[in-house]
Order: sequence, then structure tokens, then C-alpha cells
Amino acid sequence: MTGNEYQKLAMRTNDGKSKIRLAYAINENVIDVSGLLMGCLGLAGESGELLDLIKKMIFHGKGIDEEHAKKELGDVMWYIAMIAHSFGWSLDEIFQMNVDKLKARYPKGFDTELSNHRKEGDL
Repeated sequence: MTGNEYQKLAMRTNDGKSKIRLAYAINENVIDVSGLLMGCLGLAGESGELLDLIKKMIFHGKGIDEEHAKKELGDVMWYIAMIAHSFGWSLDEIFQMNVDKLKARYPKGFDTELSNHRKEGDL
């Protein structure tokens, strides 16, 4: 298969309406779409920078510049805060929801059996 053949087959699942959907999301003003996009794209970029430091530490034998890694992790957190703000969500609520989920999933602490056989609906 060529790249062009793949592209043609893959685009069978693209209905070409993403511009319309984006315009609708912006015009509805339910969420801050531009803030959300900036947050998501920034999160991907900063996560990649942090992961690159870790990759180089493990696979290139480079060691880790802890101050640099902490700054990148701080950037990741900034973009997470931006995403939450764009939806009007509270980080305190999100943190609590996550802790509650983990307590319910692993009542006695992490367990590989529970991890590999999660209950239906356990996200």
C-alpha cells in the first residue's frame, strides 16, 4: 500500500465537518474553546519535553537535570490547570475524584489482579 492509498482509505472516515463543529463550539460559548485548544496542545508539547528528559535519562545514560524536569512538570501542570479552567472545573474536585476512584479501585493499595480485571464501568 502506498501513502496516498492509505490516505484515501483513511479519509473515508473523515466527514469534512470539523470546521463546522469547531465554529459551533466557539459560538455556543459553553466552554473556552481557544483556552481548551491551547491547553491540550500545550499539554502534549510539555509532556513530550518531560518524557524526552526521562527517555534520555534511561536510554541514553544522560542522567536527569532535576531542576529542568521540575520546570517541565510545572509546565504540564499549568496546561492541566488551563484545560480545567476552560471547562470551568475545579482542580480540587478533580483531585478528590481521582483519589476516590483509586480508593474504590484499590481499597488495600495497588493490586495487579485488580488492575488487570477491573469492574465494568471502572474508568
